[in-house]
Amino acid sequence: MGPRTRWLTAAAAVIMTAAVAVQTTAASAESNGGVRVMPLGDSITEGTQVPGGYRIGLWQRVTANGYRVDFVGSQFNGPSSLGDHDHEGHPGWRIDQIDANIVGWLRTFTPHTVLLHIGTNDVLQNFNLNTAPNRLSALIDHITNTAPTAEVFVAQITPLANATQDSAARNFNSTIPGIVQSKVNAGKRVHLVDMHSALTTADLIDGIHPTAGGYDKMAATWYSALRSVAGSIGDPGNPSPSASPTGIDVNAWYVLLNRNSGKALDVCAVSTADGACVQQWTRTNGTNQQFRFVDSGGGYYRLRARHSSKVLDVYNWSTADGAAIVQWSDHNGANQQFRLAQSSGGYLRLINRNSGKAVEVQGASTADGGRVVQYADWGGTNQQWQLVRVA
Repeated sequence: MGPRTRWLTAAAAVIMTAAVAVQTTAASAESNGGVRVMPLGDSITEGTQVPGGYRIGLWQRVTANGYRVDFVGSQFNGPSSLGDHDHEGHPGWRIDQIDANIVGWLRTFTPHTVLLHIGTNDVLQNFNLNTAPNRLSALIDHITNTAPTAEVFVAQITPLANATQDSAARNFNSTIPGIVQSKVNAGKRVHLVDMHSALTTADLIDGIHPTAGGYDKMAATWYSALRSVAGSIGDPGNPSPSASPTGIDVNAWYVLLNRNSGKALDVCAVSTADGACVQQWTRTNGTNQQFRFVDSGGGYYRLRARHSSKVLDVYNWSTADGAAIVQWSDHNGANQQFRLAQSSGGYLRLINRNSGKAVEVQGASTADGGRVVQYADWGGTNQQWQLVRVA
């Protein structure tokens, strides 16, 4: 079998696996409480030919250097030397197929960091290559709009042994720096990774997928990129920088002051009822203005009101902009879980796990009784809170 015949056979295998990939079963998710990282892409993320792929070497580098990460995704594979097998790699999938599922995955797995390597199957299938950059740009927008505080690393795709196909891959890759820069200019947390230069065709086992050594080169490249962006994999010994950026004491009580108004998060009328409204009010240090952060795991907290012992809750599991924040009996659902995201000046945003939206004072009101709701995370001062320890 000649080189071109081998390449065509391998390409056909990659394409044919797309039909199989959609019939995956639920992953046996693993979590170690570290920073949530989603490996996202096609068979090269899945690790075809070398199960686990680059995730093996990346995991080993991260853990050996004292970082803690939690790989997340609906897929699960790899050897025992890979300590966390979760990922979102789908053999045979193109950009549009990933894009069709991305919002649901992000809402389910809430990654802090996304490692995107996609486009190889667009090239192999010669699938509307002239518009592939537009599809990639749209996919990145869907990621950043759904998870606006996530760090998104976008890789240029790895080489292909077939010269014609690799030329197409290079043309596609040449558009990616401009795409990434346009997102950066728009204030998005998007980072370029040159994965094509990290490997040569000698690192390919079948003309498409890397050898074990090639995957390890990918791992080294990802790790270097992650190390260059503070907080993307936390700090050695600190598993989740976004979970407790101010050193939250789970045994303490806090008043939350809104940056726009200077007023305190408050349970209306000192109520103890399920569904009681949450508002802002002049600070009184009342127990209805004091909250404890209860660890929900994975970098998320429930906020328990001292007066009622009930927790903040997005009413009726809504994902809509403007949905009311209320208090409710503690059942630890995703609509009751919030992570803390850094803002400037030591202020924090509270991001709901179910919706990915931020807790805000509606309409940037400064009035007593201003309603507290959830809204798309845009970082305004009415979405920023100062935590003041009071007990």
